[in-house]
Amino acid sequence: MTPHNRRTTHKPRRTLLPLPLPPAAAHALTLGGAALTALSTFLAWTWTRAFPGNLTVTGYPGGLQVLTLTGAALTIAHTLATTGTPGLRWLSPTRSNTATRYLAAATLATTWYTLITIAVQLGGTVNLEPGGYLAGAATLATLIGTLALPTERTGNTGNIENAERTDNTEATKSTGATERPLPPAKPLPAWAEILIIAAVFGLALHILTYGIGTAYGELFTGFLLLTGLTTPALHKAGLIARLSALTTKHRHVTITAAFIAAALFPLTQETDEYTLIVVNILIFSTVALGLNVVVGLAGLLDLGYVAFLGVGAYTAALVSGSTASTLHIHFPFWAAVLTGAAASLLFGVVIGAPTLRLRGDYLAIVTLGFGEIFRIAVGNLNGESGPSLTNGPNGIPNIPDLAILGYNFGDKHTIAGFTLNPFANYYLLMLLFTVIVVLVFRRAGNSRIGRAWIAIREDETAATAMGINGFRVKLIAFALGATLAGLAGTVQAHVAYTVVPEQYVFAGPVPPNSAFLLAAVILGGMGTITGPLLGAALLYLIPAKLQFLQDYQLLAFGTALILLMRFRPEGIIPNRRQQLEFHDTTPGTPPGVPLTKAEA
Repeated sequence: MTPHNRRTTHKPRRTLLPLPLPPAAAHALTLGGAALTALSTFLAWTWTRAFPGNLTVTGYPGGLQVLTLTGAALTIAHTLATTGTPGLRWLSPTRSNTATRYLAAATLATTWYTLITIAVQLGGTVNLEPGGYLAGAATLATLIGTLALPTERTGNTGNIENAERTDNTEATKSTGATERPLPPAKPLPAWAEILIIAAVFGLALHILTYGIGTAYGELFTGFLLLTGLTTPALHKAGLIARLSALTTKHRHVTITAAFIAAALFPLTQETDEYTLIVVNILIFSTVALGLNVVVGLAGLLDLGYVAFLGVGAYTAALVSGSTASTLHIHFPFWAAVLTGAAASLLFGVVIGAPTLRLRGDYLAIVTLGFGEIFRIAVGNLNGESGPSLTNGPNGIPNIPDLAILGYNFGDKHTIAGFTLNPFANYYLLMLLFTVIVVLVFRRAGNSRIGRAWIAIREDETAATAMGINGFRVKLIAFALGATLAGLAGTVQAHVAYTVVPEQYVFAGPVPPNSAFLLAAVILGGMGTITGPLLGAALLYLIPAKLQFLQDYQLLAFGTALILLMRFRPEGIIPNRRQQLEFHDTTPGTPPGVPLTKAEA
């Protein structure tokens, strides 16, 4: 056998039985435990309404019980799917019992979190009713049952020689294991595939609306636990791979469906409370994408990036007709946007030209200094410590609402029978800006300049030796990132109605700040589009919904980064290149075996 075959052809790993139970008994325990879990949600879990969600009612679930019921139903459905139940097989293309374990763990985590919180808040387990005890025992039994199910570990079965096939067959017979790679999808009509894509985005909109609209912190925490563990279950089941294949096949339909689903979000809200949260998420996600150009593509560590957001915001505030503006001019919105983006571009070039010849920590220190210089400078341009321009620490208040072609963003509007509140107007505008920034990022990343950025990021010395002008390429990245941040800053100024220096610090309890933006890029996944969007959404939404975390935001960021660097250094949504940098084996390849260029 050649060395190449020794690397790519090997015996699949055998099935393991984590707990010594027969498969039939394990399936019965899993299904029975999940059924009892679902039944427990129709019983009272506590006797008092002091705990939010009203878990005192017998007959229908409420609050966190709904999440437990959802987890139990998913566990039952997936367990039946793995056994080949007709009509449910599509739920688990891989027939993976690992996915069932994730679902059982999600249900147990949500349920036990609820029970422990009841005991802590109300003063002991005496406040639990029999329904709560049944839920705790049933979820534990369900997880034990899933742990007893066979664990299939699929290896690379390509080009296996006959002798290895024989050995594997004998191993399969002796352990009851079968290799279960993702089978080919059943052919569907194009209209059916499009309907599936539309249904998935509709479901995603419903889940997002539910999560953002959770009325209290305990419910939001349970929502995070359930969705956080259900997501890897969908991956193990093969559903995400199937969906990715459909979205790749119907790319234009997918983009249209995503935009329509996002545009429909304000119509699901009766007030501006949660719409404002999503507007800020879009603003900070857009800024994180701009930072992703600098950090993720070009590999430049920028610790003062929030200053470019401040440049755009202050510029828009000065030229948008604010009564506190020292310039006393009023540009139309499109001119204010261009002015803010141009000012940020200018600052990016001015700061980048003399500093981008530095590398690594030295560049990081210089950019950190620029961020602090900007904050201190705008705090002193008050006519006393410096020229009268920004009103010093008082900032620029009373920024008027936008008005485009007579459409005032500060008023309610009724369109086709739907009412758009003021922040819904800003949401739709920011959604359009986010789409523009995503298109710019995608085009730039796939261009000749984008490939040069990646080459500089991987090895600047080698890239320079190949003829790439490193300084010019890095300056373009710096300028583009600054421009995108300034673009978002012009909208932020109108959404917040005021800009003050304290909004643009390196680190603080209230986003945006440079540490927040950098954490969003790293947590989400550097060099990707969806990664920073997801990272910014999580880092903004979690402290906004869990008020007690606002005082410990930096501690939470640091803990999250440590855990991520340990268990998933490539980020939540990594690109293929960076994933290979941290994991030098393909799925099923023995550890220590290098990849070929073709596999990479």
